[in-house]
Amino acid sequence: MSQERNSKPPVRRLPASRTFRILGVSVRLHSTFVLLLIFIMAIGVGSSKSPLSYGLLVLALLASVLLHEFAHAFVSAYCGVKTQEIVMFPIGGISRLEPSAKPRQEFWIALAGPAMNLLIGGVLLWFLISRKETGGLFSFSEPTPANLVQAIALGNLILAAFNFLPAFPMDGGRMLRALLTRFRPEEEATRIAALCGRMLAISMGLYGLLTMHVVLVFVAFFVYLGAAQEGAAAMGRYLTHGVPVRAAMLTEFHTLAPGNSIRDAANLLLSTSQQDFPVIHGGQVIGLLGRNALLRAMATEGPEAYVAGVMDRDYPIMQPDTDLAKILPLMAQTGSCALVMEGERLLGLLTAENLSQFLLLRRFGMEPDAIRAPELAG
Repeated sequence: MSQERNSKPPVRRLPASRTFRILGVSVRLHSTFVLLLIFIMAIGVGSSKSPLSYGLLVLALLASVLLHEFAHAFVSAYCGVKTQEIVMFPIGGISRLEPSAKPRQEFWIALAGPAMNLLIGGVLLWFLISRKETGGLFSFSEPTPANLVQAIALGNLILAAFNFLPAFPMDGGRMLRALLTRFRPEEEATRIAALCGRMLAISMGLYGLLTMHVVLVFVAFFVYLGAAQEGAAAMGRYLTHGVPVRAAMLTEFHTLAPGNSIRDAANLLLSTSQQDFPVIHGGQVIGLLGRNALLRAMATEGPEAYVAGVMDRDYPIMQPDTDLAKILPLMAQTGSCALVMEGERLLGLLTAENLSQFLLLRRFGMEPDAIRAPELAG
């Protein structure tokens, strides 16, 4: 990203091949999306019953999932909550919203998704009933050109029912958390919804193994991961809401000069626990050299190459007073190091490792002032 000094958290750009924009909303295909393509190919090769219909059904359901996510985005925009991006997974999608949504807003935003699937399924059912073509409605597992519309209708109804389950990462889990926050602290409500998600995934997985339903095991695996990730993300937002970046930044660090060699940087990497080094010239930051770039340069350029030739000139910058809750999605997505700067002055580094340690201390009850007390005393 460009080095703009503003109060907004930086956004790491993703490869263009996996991200695109629809109606101003960024839509990203998760790296595991290739598993869905493999699954479709396996069906096409191994099935003797209209593989084209299977492919069309899958594409129609993906379009339904996308409409499901855009329903979330539309209602969130109505509530004044911005949608950061939509991530498409093999078993569905996730709308990443700004962490400013209130419980009441979260309830209606979550409800909008499965309501869209109910609307799609209901419209298709009305069309089929008006034409008296509901005979193949339950032939979902064996779609053919004759019953494809019926399969799409039933698929949307199943998506709606599945998302209404009161467990993370389904929309029903978010609705459950929104309701629980009226009687319980947000942290406890999140933990209950995430636990329900994990229990549901384990039950689905065991049933799939006992009945030899491989697809159900596949879905259970992603539900479990989603529940764990959503629970961790929600807990992270809870622990960092209202806490500035300066409370978690690393303030004792080493820097490099553009004239230093890769050998100098490698020796510093070995002698310290630091893995990312700001490059400073004339008192100003001009680049950032990370561990991966250092090792790559060592292999391709050799140890005598200059740091200036291999450093990253396009690095993330954060303001010290930015809310940490807004930074979490970027750090979780890239795991990168960001420079914390006030104007042209470098104040510290924010790394994924340091942020994890900060969250751990916060979870044990330490307040930001208490965490930074030793530094302030020094």
